[in-house]
Amino acid sequence: MDPRLRNRLAAGVILAAVLAFAFRVQRDMVDFTVNYKAGDRLLHGETLYRIEDGHYQFKYSPFCAILYLPLSLLPLAAAKGVWFGVVLGAMAVMIVLTRRLIGPSPPDGFRAAAALPPLVLARFFFRELDLGQINAVLTAILLGMILLLARDEERRNRRKSALAGVLWGTAVAMKPYAAIFLPYFLLKKKWNALWPGLLILALSLVAPAMFYGFPGSLSVHLEWIGTLSKSTPGLLSAQDNVSILAFLMKWTRNIEVSRLVYGGILLVLAFAVLAFILRGRRRAGSLTAEASLLLLAIPLISPLGWDYTFIASLPAVALVFARFRSFPPIVRVVLAVNFAVIGLSAFDLLGRDLFAGFMTASILTLNFLLLGAGLFHLRFSGNA
Repeated sequence: MDPRLRNRLAAGVILAAVLAFAFRVQRDMVDFTVNYKAGDRLLHGETLYRIEDGHYQFKYSPFCAILYLPLSLLPLAAAKGVWFGVVLGAMAVMIVLTRRLIGPSPPDGFRAAAALPPLVLARFFFRELDLGQINAVLTAILLGMILLLARDEERRNRRKSALAGVLWGTAVAMKPYAAIFLPYFLLKKKWNALWPGLLILALSLVAPAMFYGFPGSLSVHLEWIGTLSKSTPGLLSAQDNVSILAFLMKWTRNIEVSRLVYGGILLVLAFAVLAFILRGRRRAGSLTAEASLLLLAIPLISPLGWDYTFIASLPAVALVFARFRSFPPIVRVVLAVNFAVIGLSAFDLLGRDLFAGFMTASILTLNFLLLGAGLFHLRFSGNA
């Protein structure tokens, strides 16, 4: 792309983001407001998890509240502006790092591979901004980890591997679903990344003691676990929960059956991912496809996988677009329709009733499972 055109597009995106924040987003960001209050409560040594907060309970780890503490020192309006900028910057980092990981398209590749993935996932990016969520920051950290691990494989640089581990440990401390990479590290023997990550994770468990003392820190961690265990079942039928467990719950209306089938599906997926990794064990650059698959799996296997967490699938979408011409013609058609459904499944386009039916049927879960099948095709056909 011409540098001048790229700069104009970037300026246009920034201007649109500023206008969106000024006229809409600053009035929302409800999830950020919850986290902002948690930072203030932590500062004063108050409990983070309160029943009276209802639906707007803080559900992140006590360590995550520490990240919001500096913002809680600002007026709410100013804190929202700062966080909006942080999330927007994290999204830019996601796009840049994804481009570096995927690399240029092959000579017969799809020329729009770099531009289309953010457009396909645009509604999830907008939702992330509107809520003031933290998933873009977390995904940017994980992509940085993946890029460092990829560089380590190329040059055997232990420092980069250790730094990758630090990023991974930080991500797990922020949201436990980043622990999906733990079995991968063990399988691939990434010891130089694993031990720094576990060290950071251990420190994150101790850090809240600065505000509560050690007995109080233990209590607040137990409160966190209790909050998750009590609130999760009631959220499995939520319209925007796109996890496989939620999909089963919406269709069966039976929690026991859903959990049983979900357990079986997880077992099958675990063996499938293992086969995926083993298939690429002698292939150079195999880490990118494997990490893309794991990032895609996060919202699918997490019981509380909200639709906006599909922003983590950006590398998977980009990889499929970059290798689009390697698929058989009929598969290209299916993938194109799949991407169109994902990209056009916005509330403003579908309207209230159609959007509600679409989300209640959890069609997005099937869309992204199909995307995962595309990754498997690329791996087993030797194109990823």
